[in-house]
Amino acid sequence: MSSKTLPYSIKDIQYDNAKFRRRSLFQVFSQTFLTKKMKRECMTCSTGKFLAILMIFGLTYLVLTHASPIHSVTRAIGSKEGDNSIINGGIGVKPFWRKPPRLPPHLSPDEMNINNKSIHVPIKSNLEPEWVAKQESVKKAFIHAWSGYKKYAMGFDELMPLSQKGIDGLGGLGATVVDALDTAMIMGAHDVVSEAGSWIEKNLPERISKKGQVNLFETTIRVVGGLLSAYHLSEGDSNSTKSGPKSSVYLENAKNLADVLLTAFTSSPTAIPFSDVVLHDRTAHPAPDGLSSTSEASTLQLEFNYLSFLTGDPKYSVESMKVLEHMKTLPKVEGLVPIYISPSSGEFSGSNIRLGSRGDSYYEYLIKVWLQQRQSNWNYLHEMYEEAMKGVKHLLVKKSNPNGLVFVGELPSGADGGFSPKMDHLVCFLPGTLALGATKGITKAKAMEENLLTFEDLENLKLAEDLAKTCFEMYSVTATGLAPEIAYFNSENYSEDNLDGGNKTSEYIHDIVIKHADRHNLLRPETVESFFVLYRITQDSKYREWGWSIFEAFEKHTKVESGGYTSLDDVTVLPPRRRDKMETFFLGETLKYLYLLFGESNVIPLTEFVFNTEAHPIPIITTPKTE
Repeated sequence: MSSKTLPYSIKDIQYDNAKFRRRSLFQVFSQTFLTKKMKRECMTCSTGKFLAILMIFGLTYLVLTHASPIHSVTRAIGSKEGDNSIINGGIGVKPFWRKPPRLPPHLSPDEMNINNKSIHVPIKSNLEPEWVAKQESVKKAFIHAWSGYKKYAMGFDELMPLSQKGIDGLGGLGATVVDALDTAMIMGAHDVVSEAGSWIEKNLPERISKKGQVNLFETTIRVVGGLLSAYHLSEGDSNSTKSGPKSSVYLENAKNLADVLLTAFTSSPTAIPFSDVVLHDRTAHPAPDGLSSTSEASTLQLEFNYLSFLTGDPKYSVESMKVLEHMKTLPKVEGLVPIYISPSSGEFSGSNIRLGSRGDSYYEYLIKVWLQQRQSNWNYLHEMYEEAMKGVKHLLVKKSNPNGLVFVGELPSGADGGFSPKMDHLVCFLPGTLALGATKGITKAKAMEENLLTFEDLENLKLAEDLAKTCFEMYSVTATGLAPEIAYFNSENYSEDNLDGGNKTSEYIHDIVIKHADRHNLLRPETVESFFVLYRITQDSKYREWGWSIFEAFEKHTKVESGGYTSLDDVTVLPPRRRDKMETFFLGETLKYLYLLFGESNVIPLTEFVFNTEAHPIPIITTPKTE
């Protein structure tokens, strides 16, 4: 394996974590000298005192006359001139500029309460008319999608828009209703809020008590997460829920469902929960092969932590956090983990490492759960995240041929096996996660101005933007302008011809390979999710433009006139063959992220919310809830 961290990284930089914020001279001297052995030994003799005074004067002269590295770094990252600026600029006093790892910026509880309420009160828009109109187009698409679901599939998990009927593929809890609810609240789609809320109040309690097998992960992220988000949004906003039930209905249903789902944790002999729960008899069991997906077991904590916060009952948080605490102790490959784990042994199974299916949200929740509990002692999550991202850059990041798209591949047989240039569309969550991990939700400009970014943060932001470009090109390289489920990249040890995306005008048509089995599109959200986060953080309008291009392609090729939108069989041909299914996440995630991408940045701000992996915004916890 190559020792490079990134194909484009600056070499031989020895900066460590959190060194860019200035300290006063008093802090420099007191922390460097008075806390060390010098205080205990050297200061007891006159020679030591004289030498100490001499060193202080010398260091003062250096600090006042030597160029600081801080501004050299912030100016130079991303430019060729940056290499020399960083290496040569002021490293003589670097050790005195270190500080312990920082916590993300946060507001006081009072400020949080004020801002959370203001999020849901109509405010005067500062949006340009162009983006107001485009945001309204997304809202119309959402209402069209809901109208098809309501007409043909109300109460079913998903709509089959071509067949004009509903199906239950997620346990029969009306997953589309719950997944779409907070999107409707954010958009101010009052009729949808009323219809969805009324259905939940009348039907969901009985279904929770009588339905059969459900998947722990899918039910938690879609239903529990959707209910908790709806509870928060409705609690502070009488307008969006004026015809819906009381907000307590959402919390009560979330609690009752979570009480049954806890069986997956308590039935397992280890900290790793079973994958499936039978609702009506409150039992749990593992998957047929006895294994759980790593991502599924580690993507429950945001929801269960917030439920404990709201109810005052720690059991939800305690059980879910045991998973991450246990995973902390397991062997890893430079922070990377296999995609399967055994509930019976508590050990990882196999050696397949990837950031696509069954691996993705493990990495996402490391940083998000840490961000959620800003005053907690969960710094180990941040350390696991940082180690994992270094492993990604070292082992998984490559460039395509001939035009150098940066992509994330896989290690199907672990670090000792071969590299696969395969990248799921699911991996397109990573640019947003990298950006969020770098700035903790504040804008890049503000973080740079306040010298909050480490070199690692800046490198991760660069990688985030490069990967977002690749994710967009996975769309634009196809005939439909929509991405396939999986792409491969022509690269150093891999090349295939005659498997392009169909858009002969694309600059990257020879870089991206799309195999016949991978050409479907499921209306997935990951790319527009990353565009939303990156626009919030960088304020670069290209992410809005890219998002609009994708939305237009959805409108052109997936819209069903009778109501709803459909997944596609092949994005590389025109007209594309249709699959006849509208996934719940199209309403819960894809359209929500597009709407927020085109809207005001103070609506669901990233400094006050973390989005669960199903795009349900969960408030950041700042203090224990009191009655």
